[in-house]
Amino acid sequence: MNTNLSILTRLTLTIVFGLTGCTSIYTGLSGIKKIKTVDQKTIASYAKKYNIPTADSYLLDTAFFSYLISLDTSKFKSQIKNHSQPLQALYYDNSGHLTSFQVNCYAGGFPNLKWDRNEVMKTFPPKQQAPLDSVLSLDTQIKYLNLLSQTSKPSVDYYDYIVIVYWNRFMGRQSKRLIHFVQENSKLEKEKKVKIIYANNDNIYAAQ
Repeated sequence: MNTNLSILTRLTLTIVFGLTGCTSIYTGLSGIKKIKTVDQKTIASYAKKYNIPTADSYLLDTAFFSYLISLDTSKFKSQIKNHSQPLQALYYDNSGHLTSFQVNCYAGGFPNLKWDRNEVMKTFPPKQQAPLDSVLSLDTQIKYLNLLSQTSKPSVDYYDYIVIVYWNRFMGRQSKRLIHFVQENSKLEKEKKVKIIYANNDNIYAAQ
């Protein structure tokens, strides 16, 4: 086990589960499940349950955390923390710039995360929630997306906006709610083309 990755994972999950860590009461009320490795069949099953189109479903490579750790922690500590969270929605424009960033640790709320807090989801792209940065380009995002049996390499050239959603089984209904908010928010854009890509990241946390 990589010690740095293990520490990062513990810190990340502490943020998710509360200020002092995970408790059975908190996780039960929030719908959070035990972390475990998932196979393609499990991903497909939850993707169907969460209304994820089969053609847009991918698996985030476990090497993604290694990339984050390779960044200069003295300069990018908060950015590494933000991009290591289990639930995220990253909105890129067609030039590859991050224009909106939604992250679980900024959403607040209990027992459900408030993705529309301060009505950030009332416009497309959403208003700023998490701080924007440039440490993770769209090309880098695509690099760490592994294909599933019914998906091909994502094509993003013909879209005005590309949204990458990090989701997982272990966050339960919190994943489902994020996906719903992102999908509903995308309907606000009537003229430009929007592509939503869904990246399951269960195995990144199970590997630590």
